[in-house]
Amino acid sequence: QVQFVESGGGLVQPGGSLRLSCAASGSIASIYIMGWYRQAPGNQRELVGSIIGGGFTNYADSVKGRFTISRDNAKNTVYLQMNNLKPEDTAIYYCNTAPNSGSWGQGTQVTVSS
Repeated sequence: QVQFVESGGGLVQPGGSLRLSCAASGSIASIYIMGWYRQAPGNQRELVGSIIGGGFTNYADSVKGRFTISRDNAKNTVYLQMNNLKPEDTAIYYCNTAPNSGSWGQGTQVTVSS
């Protein structure tokens, strides 16, 4: 089973940007749909957006127009570019297949605060 390691999180002011990376332990070329998820304190984990092998993307309404997912199958890496960040984007961000595999990495913390 492919495992995922997320990185790139941090503390950013409202309106700022971050780029998250998700490195897979194996090939993602055969994984049709990859997703980015997040979990805020007290909330359930939610799907932020997804990308299929051909590059088509889909996003939650809360991030549409601000977040962009991309994938590099040659590098076995998926990215999440986050712009115009808001305090409500504060969460731990994870990547996984979509639907998820049930096995999660440690995620990367994103905190949006002034």
